Amino acid sequence: MLEDSPFLPDNETAYQRWRDQKLAGYPAATAALVVDLAAPPALGEHEYQALLERLRKTNMAIYRTPPDGNPDKAIPRAIAERFGLVHLDSNLLADDDGLTSITVNPEGDHPHYIPYTNRPINWHCDGYYNTGEQQIRGMLLHCVQPAAEGGENRLLDPEIVYLLLRDENPDHIHALMQPDVMTIPPGKDGEGDERPASVGPVFSIHEVTGSLHMRYTARKRNVVWRDDAATRAALAALTRILDGENHPYIFRARLEAGMGLICNNVLHTRDGFIDRPDTPPRLLYRARYFDRIRGT
Repeated sequence: MLEDSPFLPDNETAYQRWRDQKLAGYPAATAALVVDLAAPPALGEHEYQALLERLRKTNMAIYRTPPDGNPDKAIPRAIAERFGLVHLDSNLLADDDGLTSITVNPEGDHPHYIPYTNRPINWHCDGYYNTGEQQIRGMLLHCVQPAAEGGENRLLDPEIVYLLLRDENPDHIHALMQPDVMTIPPGKDGEGDERPASVGPVFSIHEVTGSLHMRYTARKRNVVWRDDAATRAALAALTRILDGENHPYIFRARLEAGMGLICNNVLHTRDGFIDRPDTPPRLLYRARYFDRIRGT
């Protein structure tokens, strides 16, 4: 299917057809991504189809379960499995079951890594430091307890980013598909695991399904970009998109208790937040998968 992919820069006819389909009925508000679930972890067929419809259009969906603060990990795990997400990418600081409890944690190595602090996190796709064989394609975040204040996420579909860049200048796509355009030097990843250097493209196409994958971080340190004019121009264009505060394709979502995000590893941020002594601390479960969501 690779030769038929609309994401190949030279497949202009296929791209234009895909582009028209992509933008037709694209949601204009975060509320359009939300599906209410009556009795999790079970999904009714209509609930499953409603989530799948959103995932196929935007590569993301938000589910909302009864806000009872239920800490049972069976809920996010069962939802993920229903969509074919089974091969977990664990990390050094993950829980014993492979899911990760994202909360402010002052113990051990946790405070050295931003997910376990209350600091903001800039635009990125999860696992951007992974090697090419271990790319994170699916992800789920499940909120048990929101912060007292803050902690909002911004979300952006990588296919929309590709579309905007290609419409501005197809050379941006050629530049960001170079196999050595982004290098993360060897060291420790964002969760403390030792890792080799990760060298690869920003945009790549799955060789079997023809689907698009994005690998990116907006961080300035410990990332090395290919040093040429085309790459610099493409990164400048990408930065303009990500910095657009009122950009119509950027969704803003604050996950409340019982809500979750399931996605094909979309671009996302996290605002800084405040926990207060009189309320439980912010707690989310995160699951990262080598699988792409089935049916998308």
